[in-house]
Amino acid sequence: MTQFFTSSDGAQIAYSDTGDGLPLLCLAGLTRTMADFDYLAPHLPPLRLIRMDYRGRGASAWTGATTYTVPQEGSDALELLDHLGVAQAAVLGTSRGGLIAMLLAAVAKPRLLGICLNDIGPVIDRPGLERIFDYVGRNPNAKTHAALAAALPRNMPGFANVPEARWLEEAQKHYTQSERGLRITYDPALRDAFLAAFQGPEVDAWPLFDACVGLPLALIRGANSDLLSPATVAEMQRRAPDMLVAEVPDRAHIPFLDEPPALAVIRRWLETMT
Repeated sequence: MTQFFTSSDGAQIAYSDTGDGLPLLCLAGLTRTMADFDYLAPHLPPLRLIRMDYRGRGASAWTGATTYTVPQEGSDALELLDHLGVAQAAVLGTSRGGLIAMLLAAVAKPRLLGICLNDIGPVIDRPGLERIFDYVGRNPNAKTHAALAAALPRNMPGFANVPEARWLEEAQKHYTQSERGLRITYDPALRDAFLAAFQGPEVDAWPLFDACVGLPLALIRGANSDLLSPATVAEMQRRAPDMLVAEVPDRAHIPFLDEPPALAVIRRWLETMT
């Protein structure tokens, strides 16, 4: 069930908090919502699953492009943990969520029990960024969920052996049906925020990853990812030799997280904290 809390600047932030046990905070991708983790949830061991919609996404308030930043979203995540009375949590971050997780390691490491990164690292390859640039903030041309589901296999290079039903689920989770066709589930101004970061100076994110070292770490990579390169993974492993790593065949950016290699590494990672 979706609930809400009020952030320190007055924004209404949507979240879900279910189960008991180890707190697992799941942080979604750039344009995504807490639905990003629907595929994973049924496969998790008993734990406390905490999810949130970043501001400007899903059911959370639209607060403007200048607020759609990794530092602000990290602050909101910490405020959610405070609101729930959670002193420490494991964090599973998909894409944008992984960047937030690394930032939290740098600014609030005592709040973290461990970090699992889904197809993200401290170096983001340019082809992946340019692909996101093409679609962020724009409604799809497809007019129905069924039409979009039929187009997604062509529009998502690097994915193979994905059941048709999964593409339909993806269309339904991430786009809403309107009389004018499908609409994105987030503030179109997110495009402005992304472009501002995209066109700005390059940021060295290796110090953020280095801040994660010492925590239980795991990394999942889509074998065909255009965002996270094998070279970056190798360097991450060099800096964090104990990090658990899984590569998911037939997946690009991002794995769905219910694939067997992804599930295996997530379960092993969770076991290190229980």
